[in-house]
Amino acid sequence: MATVTRPGRVAGKTALITGAAGGIGLETAILMLQEGASVVLTDISEPALERALAKIHELIPKPIGRVSTIKVDVSKESDIASAIEAQDEHGGIDIIFNNAGIMHAQDDDAVNTSDKIWDLTQSINVKGVWYGSKHAVLSMRRNKKKSGSVINVASFVALVGAATPQLAYTASKGAVLAMTRELAIVHARENIRFNSLCPGPLNTPLLQDWLGDDLQKRHRREVHFPSGRFGEAIEQAQAVLFLASDESSFVNATEFVVDGGLSRAYVTAEGPAPAPPLNNVR
Repeated sequence: MATVTRPGRVAGKTALITGAAGGIGLETAILMLQEGASVVLTDISEPALERALAKIHELIPKPIGRVSTIKVDVSKESDIASAIEAQDEHGGIDIIFNNAGIMHAQDDDAVNTSDKIWDLTQSINVKGVWYGSKHAVLSMRRNKKKSGSVINVASFVALVGAATPQLAYTASKGAVLAMTRELAIVHARENIRFNSLCPGPLNTPLLQDWLGDDLQKRHRREVHFPSGRFGEAIEQAQAVLFLASDESSFVNATEFVVDGGLSRAYVTAEGPAPAPPLNNVR
């Protein structure tokens, strides 16, 4: 019997990924290359991009599509515009994964978060997504694409209150949800789809560095996990691949939640809840 080889799910497409040097971005780049796409990895750190590219060449010595890297600061419109426009010589981009973002260690509640941290977070997490979305649309129009997919990273904290204060981050991800919904409706007749990815807490440097050695902060996260664990970056990458592919051609304006059930659960914990203090008993 002849062997039937399935074509790659994003074969022949060009994807640009921001924040691609590690975590979800790198896992997505690897997956898309394995599925036949050409991938442009962008990040603010050139050394990190070099390490990411070395890892890709180790895992995929001869990718079907092109793979390249470009240093990009997503808070600067000129950076993201130049990176996207550079793909015109290859027919333009079909997919953009606006993944770059920060969760600053000094991000706190309304009282303790400084203007500096607030503005920095919004500049990267919101403006970066806006610039990426804007120039993706312009590229798809210039190159007369019949369809396009824009995936913007939000978070489960845009849907529920965070267990620990991170106001600037939470507000930025709420803005991503609202912006993505509107863009999806505005550009639907152009067949350019916009969807938000809402990850739960992941075993990635972004969150783990933010949690640090604060065991109380870590426990306040973990006690909420229905699955009893952090998610993995590859589990998010699989969702991005679906949203990028033609398999999701009728999926638009969604909040694609990949959080292990966290945002739909009440607090879960091992064993029974502790008895209330006597002074609370009426």
